[in-house]
Amino acid sequence: MILAYSKLSFSQVFKLYTALQQYFQNGEKKTVEDAEMDREDAERQMEKEELDVSVREEEVSCSGPLSQKQAEFFLSQQAALLKNDETKALTPASLQKELNNLLKFNPDFAEAHYLSYLNNLRVQDVFSSTHSLLHYFDRLILTGAEGKSNGEEGYGRSLRYAALNLAALHCRFGHYQQAELALQEAIRIAQESNDHVCLQHCLSWLYVLGQKRADSYVLLEHSVKKAVHFGLPYLASLGIQSLVQQRAFAGKTANKLMDALKDSDLLHWKHSLSELIDISIAQKTAIWRLYGRSTMALQQAQMLLSMNSLESVNAGVQQNNTESFAVALCHLAELHAEQGCFAAAAEVLKHLRERFPPNSQHAQLWMLCDQKIQFDRAMNDGKFHLADSLVTGITALNGIEGVYRKAVVMQAQNQMTEAHKLLQKLLTYCQKLKNTEMVISVLLSVAELYWRSSSPTIAMPVLLEALALSKEYRLQYLASETVLNLAYAQLILGIPEQALTLLHMAIEPILADGAILDKGRAMFLVSKCQVASAASYDPVKRAEALEAAIENLNEAKNYFAKVDCRERIRDVAYFQARLYHALGKTQERNRCAMIFRQLHQELPSHGVPLINHL
Repeated sequence: MILAYSKLSFSQVFKLYTALQQYFQNGEKKTVEDAEMDREDAERQMEKEELDVSVREEEVSCSGPLSQKQAEFFLSQQAALLKNDETKALTPASLQKELNNLLKFNPDFAEAHYLSYLNNLRVQDVFSSTHSLLHYFDRLILTGAEGKSNGEEGYGRSLRYAALNLAALHCRFGHYQQAELALQEAIRIAQESNDHVCLQHCLSWLYVLGQKRADSYVLLEHSVKKAVHFGLPYLASLGIQSLVQQRAFAGKTANKLMDALKDSDLLHWKHSLSELIDISIAQKTAIWRLYGRSTMALQQAQMLLSMNSLESVNAGVQQNNTESFAVALCHLAELHAEQGCFAAAAEVLKHLRERFPPNSQHAQLWMLCDQKIQFDRAMNDGKFHLADSLVTGITALNGIEGVYRKAVVMQAQNQMTEAHKLLQKLLTYCQKLKNTEMVISVLLSVAELYWRSSSPTIAMPVLLEALALSKEYRLQYLASETVLNLAYAQLILGIPEQALTLLHMAIEPILADGAILDKGRAMFLVSKCQVASAASYDPVKRAEALEAAIENLNEAKNYFAKVDCRERIRDVAYFQARLYHALGKTQERNRCAMIFRQLHQELPSHGVPLINHL
């Protein structure tokens, strides 16, 4: 009783005093009746607890005043579930209801305010989350819950960490100016108190706020060194991860990045930082995809999934509902879709939907992934109206990606002027943001727009700029795609021999790591170049070249069939029919002509010459 009394805040002591005073004033008879009622309530509560021993976490209810230990247990369990497995925690509305009920009986319970802050973050409620965070630190200062013997020191510590958390909150919602002001306040208080740990956290957030600046890597390197010096492995590892990410976007070689990640992995295993091991593997997956190595990306994603399925954390929670797990699954879905395995991709997305319901904080990752796969399928199938309807959803989740895909749809619908204006605006914006990957994609779309407008000579400098960028930043896959486009531009300009030489340089990485659609495009282009080169050959050699071109066209057709790209299958059938006619093979020519006719009647024709497609 003395321990419980010592833990009470001033307001709780006052309530206890008032209750005791009323107890004596009401007389002995009333007191006995109240005590009897309290005893019955307590018995009922004990019976209920005995029945609900095996109750699941979702069914934990705070409908009545819980003891301090019960409340702390409930809060710690829900906080752990929110971190590791959000689907098993209470829904945002029901958890908030329970927390409000808890705070009604004990308004000074600081931890309840903090869980309320985490709960509001789930639903992106900036006002309520800020309100709960400030209340948490106010209660922490009032109750002295930091566990510091020196009250003044505890007070200062709460203030600086309150400012730091507020900066992180504003940064999460994109309020960078407010975040910077809060961070400056945290740094000032931490410097006054000589708190090096808090200053290290501030330094990390300074990098996050200023990472668009050219000299931000200096800040990050300093942060990593200081974190190692003060024995903060978690911060040091996060710093290395951020440094690797920055170097990847700057075009550093993959072997150097993987060496750096290996060093951070040693830190993780040494200090048992399982959460950071997951982040590291997810980062490796993303880096391999950025560099166009789909096989390596697939291997890393599967490694993360197999690790998560084996490892369990406290309270029987499977630690497989974290952001890194969602990222790895999204990469898997996209990689399967690129290879034409749409059923497998749909299964992965279904699993993601179950693991991360639409109201969870990481649901946006799979929503964007799903929309992009649907968009690509609609474009492959020639259903441009359906693709256009998906653009709105993509834009809501990722503005840059949405605008780019809107331009792609316009281009496919022959709205060349509008598409060109949109692409030029997007190009300027992406160059300002230094989003190199999107800059190259936009340049390739602009080049395609030029040659579809019968201006291949204007497309050449655009393609050369894209090639220089992709080589500089070591984006192998985009470089191969650019070479493919350059070869096509040379074919249009009437130099197929040079185009064929270029193709031999680019085709190997495409066939090894490329998407099925790009493999088909590459083989189709090889066939066109072979036919164009054979024009000057003698009859026997020409017939052999045409036979080889037909073989490549068959391979291209198989690739296009895997991704249901009927428009390109129509183009291949037309080209094959022409080649069979030139070789005098009437039966095969008629078969290809019939396939072409069926597809031509089914598909819309936009007036673009059939052979003028890459």
